[in-house]
Amino acid sequence: MLRLKDRIAIITGSASGIGRTTGRLFAQEGAKIVVADIDDERGREAIGEMGNASLFVHVDVSSHSDVARLVRITLERFGRIDILMNNAMYCEGDTVLEIDEPTWDLNMDVCLKGAYLCSSAVLPTMIEQKSGVILNIASVNGLLALGEAAYSAAKAGLISLTQSMAVEYGEYGIRVNAISPGTIRTEVWDHLLEQDPTILDRVAAWYPLKRIGQPEEIAAVALFLASDEASFTTGANFVIDGGLTAGIFRMGRELTGKE
Repeated sequence: MLRLKDRIAIITGSASGIGRTTGRLFAQEGAKIVVADIDDERGREAIGEMGNASLFVHVDVSSHSDVARLVRITLERFGRIDILMNNAMYCEGDTVLEIDEPTWDLNMDVCLKGAYLCSSAVLPTMIEQKSGVILNIASVNGLLALGEAAYSAAKAGLISLTQSMAVEYGEYGIRVNAISPGTIRTEVWDHLLEQDPTILDRVAAWYPLKRIGQPEEIAAVALFLASDEASFTTGANFVIDGGLTAGIFRMGRELTGKE
């Protein structure tokens, strides 16, 4: 039995990475996918992996008019919206003293404002339907200091926004949850690997599982949360991080002399 049969899912930032992998999995489980991204070439490539019912819409999630157009086109094509996955991200800059204001704003606009705009655009339809799922892709950066101050602040805000929407709209049958991944092997690492082929091996050493994650492992959690199997789950933040935030693994190893 298909877990998302005939459901309509908008996934932002789904031309690549976690979004694209999740779109493929949702489509395999019967969903019709709206690929929402600023990358036209890769976005059109992505819909080829998601079945004939899929649709690509060029969207800048920080633009109110773009998001309104996205929702209008989706409703004209499919008549309803069952799932919104706020996955689009922008991650640049480091410490507060080093990051400039435009870069700070871009992190906030894509990671946090984009989720607000997309959620506020689909909520009226979901309220009318008395059903809907919103999934926010946050990050372990929103839980503890790992660098990238603006991105981390935006992801922390996204976790809080998840809780607010879950409480405010639960009575309409709308569930809102977040997923906070640890390090995931997506295309964003490609240019760093070109500069330093050992970087992911060094990052993996910080994880109790001694490896980084794969997009499929996040997509599997997203599928559970989007399905009826998670019908009593809302307002939660699922931390999928190989144990990174459970404790300071490297510190413990060094203190016990096991390093």
